[in-house]
Amino acid sequence: MRSNLRPSRRRAAISLAGAVALGVAGAAVATGANATGAKTSTATGTKAAAWSRACDTPAPGMAACHALHVNNVPQHIRALGVTPNATPSGFGPADLLSAYNLPAGGGAGQTVAIVDAYNDPSAEADMNTYRAQYGLPACTSASGCFKQVNQKGGSRLPRSDSGWAGEISLDLDMVSAIAPNAHIILVEASTASMTNLGTAVNTAVSLGAKFVSNSYGGGESSADTSYDTTYFKHPGVAITASSGDSGYGVEYPAASPYVTSVGGTALKKDSSTARGWSESVWSTSSTEGAGSGCSAYDSKPSWQKDTGCAKRTVADVSAVADPATGVAVYQTYGGSGWAVYGGTSVAAPLIAAVYADAGAPTASVPAANLYSHTSALNDVTSGATASCSPSYLCAAKTGYDGPTGLGTPNGLAAFTG
Repeated sequence: MRSNLRPSRRRAAISLAGAVALGVAGAAVATGANATGAKTSTATGTKAAAWSRACDTPAPGMAACHALHVNNVPQHIRALGVTPNATPSGFGPADLLSAYNLPAGGGAGQTVAIVDAYNDPSAEADMNTYRAQYGLPACTSASGCFKQVNQKGGSRLPRSDSGWAGEISLDLDMVSAIAPNAHIILVEASTASMTNLGTAVNTAVSLGAKFVSNSYGGGESSADTSYDTTYFKHPGVAITASSGDSGYGVEYPAASPYVTSVGGTALKKDSSTARGWSESVWSTSSTEGAGSGCSAYDSKPSWQKDTGCAKRTVADVSAVADPATGVAVYQTYGGSGWAVYGGTSVAAPLIAAVYADAGAPTASVPAANLYSHTSALNDVTSGATASCSPSYLCAAKTGYDGPTGLGTPNGLAAFTG
């Protein structure tokens, strides 16, 4: 068991110095960073918002989930069930498909696995409420579309945990939004240790998943190179791992050369651009934002050509993660219905689902294809999480940078093959 995983901060609300608003109809209010890193709204009449870590601080040797729960959202989204007369706040499937130029109805014939710790007893029901809200097809265990198993593939599930249940709901909803016709396997590890989570990854692959999302992480360890080959080296399987929510700094398993490391952005509707959307590096403060940097232990993969890190650089690609521009999620165990979430836990399952839309990978390490198709990604060129040297490891620029990697999806071309 690893002994130095970075714990998440306490589940106390992170209050913003500025004002932020989350709009209805799936639209989040545009925000900008002030000099202190707190976010302030560019709209008027907004009210303060705050968010908190979904997972409590773990015991030593345990991983932290990367979900951020927005605490202050419009009253109507706390309602239970489908809300035909009110669209939940936060970006919904149509927004995400538009922002990333993705097809509707993707994922047919593919199986996506979600790996998390502990159990969410409401996972299947909550996911299908989310799907019903947005007119997506049901995905149930009775139909064979959904499967919920323990880390060894059995039916005896681990103890329930309300914090990780938020992570599970977020992950399942993001896969549903992007790849609604895919089958989904939820593999629940007994605890958040790397050995148990890694065992769950192996089980996911053994059950037929070609796409495996991991929205958790911790500090690096000299044991990581062993974990790489034991748990994450699955040729021809797209394994995504969120880069972390603590700003500049590297976490594992995002540092593994066998995964697609997924950073985070702030996503805004922007009528001034042909795309209709704009993105910047997600950074709330010096201690909260998209993780990035140089691995201390993992070797640099041959397909990664940046020169600022002698070893593996985080991240490879990115997607929305800023809780100020968060996504709609439905959660009843540990939640009260409709909610808004952010964190790189949004981005990792979203990218896993994009891979599923593109079809079964043919490359041994699917992340390598991204580096051969950079023109098929939205380059993110503004924003920073810190001041570092070389600066691209924590600040956006034209081309590759640490917090957003090569950019965000612009269709499926970069994820195909």
